[in-house]
Amino acid sequence: MADLDERAAAALMAKTLDEVGKAVVGQRDAVRLVLMTVLARGHVLIEDLPGLGKTMLARSLARALGLTFARVQFTPDLLPQDLTGTLVFDQRDSDFQFRPGPVFTQFLLADEINRTPPKTQAALLEAMAEQQVTTDGQTRRLPDPFVVVATSNPIEFEGTYALPEAQLDRFTARIRLGYLDPEVEADMLQGRLTERVDEHAISSVVTADELVAARRLRAQVEIHPSVVDYIVSLLAGTRRHSKVSVGASPRGGLALGALAQAAALMAGRTFVLPDDVKQVAIVALGHRIVVRPELWASRTTGDSVVAEVLSSIATPAARPR
Repeated sequence: MADLDERAAAALMAKTLDEVGKAVVGQRDAVRLVLMTVLARGHVLIEDLPGLGKTMLARSLARALGLTFARVQFTPDLLPQDLTGTLVFDQRDSDFQFRPGPVFTQFLLADEINRTPPKTQAALLEAMAEQQVTTDGQTRRLPDPFVVVATSNPIEFEGTYALPEAQLDRFTARIRLGYLDPEVEADMLQGRLTERVDEHAISSVVTADELVAARRLRAQVEIHPSVVDYIVSLLAGTRRHSKVSVGASPRGGLALGALAQAAALMAGRTFVLPDDVKQVAIVALGHRIVVRPELWASRTTGDSVVAEVLSSIATPAARPR
């Protein structure tokens, strides 16, 4: 097992960001958030418009982290066994053998997850929550580390299936990429059109053992009781907000705390600051909030509710004694 301290872990994560940045131009903050989610032993939903580099980001990060990678294109006819695996009759042994599905990998890209029916979406729930798959009455462990990065197109409704709240709650974070600044976009186009930028040229800069060690180190990052109280106050604020019918769950609090620990570790610290919590609160909690139905036509979203809660709750001392 690799031996790391917080400085070595932070240096490895910075090196990973630099390596991914060779192919994913102008999205360093988004890549950092995905990397935080990986350190937090979580899964991430990338929800944004087509053509913004969601798939490239996932593939490049998997390559830089040295993880085995599988991509599943979710379609309306995709069956649960297409994802988890199925029994196949082996004529040589005259017996049924289990053929693992693509979920048996370290880094799974669930591309356009909202294009498959809820039954197939639900096949991922056990894998994401418990890192295992139960098929034909037998439970099989998934590799460690195991990360799901799902993508979703928010502007198309025909032929899509909205992710239920239970599925959304399994994602540690939801992020959006957004359009690049004109100067950055021009540089990206120039690099891609002249083949100066090649995602396949990305090298592995982290081993699986180093990533597992960094994850364990993240769990040792100190989170002061006052910061925990701050997280609980944020959760309570989403639940009593006048625009909300369902607030953030306790799982959301765990995700928020773990992401804050990851942010501290990537900064080379062994303790969490309140600013670490504020930095990741929207991506950790926004997708877990159900806005009141009468406000669906307005601009009110889970993200905007979290932003209001953040501004209404006092921030604790930066480094309490």
